[in-house]
This record gives sequence, C-alpha cells and structure tokens, in this order.
Amino acid sequence: MCCCRSNDVLLFVEHPHVFTLGKSGDGSHLLAAAGVLDRIGATYVKIDRGGDITYHGPGQIVGYPILDLDRHYTDIHRYLRELEEVMIRVCADYGFSAGRIDGLTGVWIGDSKICAFGVKCSRWVTMHGFAFNANTSLDYFGHIVPCGISGKKVTSLQQLLGQAVDPAEVKKRITGHFETVFGVESVGIDHLPELG
Repeated sequence: MCCCRSNDVLLFVEHPHVFTLGKSGDGSHLLAAAGVLDRIGATYVKIDRGGDITYHGPGQIVGYPILDLDRHYTDIHRYLRELEEVMIRVCADYGFSAGRIDGLTGVWIGDSKICAFGVKCSRWVTMHGFAFNANTSLDYFGHIVPCGISGKKVTSLQQLLGQAVDPAEVKKRITGHFETVFGVESVGIDHLPELG
C-alpha cells in the first residue's frame, strides 16, 4: 500500500523473517548462529540505514516514508520525533499510553518497545523508516539485542490486547496520524504501478 501527495510517499510493506543491521550497528548483537537462522527461516542483512540490529517479519507493519524534507524542514531529529509522535498517537487509539525514553529512539509502552526506527537521509530525501509491532511474532527478538539495547523488552499490539489486530485498520490509523503530524494529505494506492 502506498499513500502519497505532492511527491511525498508512505509505503507499507511486510517482510519475510529477516534481521537487519544498520551501518553503525554492532554485528555481535546478532545472537543466532547461521544454523539457527536456517532453522527459524530467517536471513541476516547489513543495510545502510541508521540504528543497530532489528527484526522484520510477518505481522509487523513496516513503513517507508519518502519525504523531501526541503519542503518540510531540514532537521532529521525533528523528523524522527514526529515519526515517533505518529506512533504514540496510534497506540493511544488502542488505549495505550506510549512515549519516549530519553536518549533512545523509538516508541515505548513502559520499558517495552513497540515501534523501532531506522532512517537515512540523502539530500534531505528520507529513506527507510519504522517497524511497528502489530501482530509480530516476538520470539524472533530473542535472537538479537534489539536495537543494541540491553535490559529492555519488545511488545506488540497483539500481546497487549490479547488478540490479533486488523492490519488494514492499523495502517489506516498510521496514515491518518501521519497526515496530521506532517501536514499532508494522502491518496491511497493499493499497489505500485509496474515499471517499464
């Protein structure tokens, strides 16, 4: 799914089981050996976003905003705080008081992270984005030190509510709050047009 207006785009994707390590991450935060990765059906990829190691997989809503910050503001820290604000509002929609922890990027409910962020910006155009745990299998996080942060937990809406959530509804709420926080209007597109 893609939401866009005036050349700003918000892509929603769902990945197969994969652990990704950001360019400033520590490879020792992957705790699983190659044989374990094979057994659990996961891959490991080093990528060019910021941040440390995280997990992506089925049931997780991954969003890739592609914004030209020259048309918004040229401040990557503000951009991250506004992405966090979107997810804080989504959590509130489901009855949970989410927030930030000083010095740690992400959205937290207590000491459990529900949404991770890893971004890159080139000529003020944003890449990569957020990973929101909706119906995510949390067992996979046991194979890493999530985001390189020890002593913290990871949670999901499914775990908090005790039942699965409708991914389409979560995406709708994300899109609505994204529009409000970033001051944009979206036009929904069910799939990307074919190139060529």
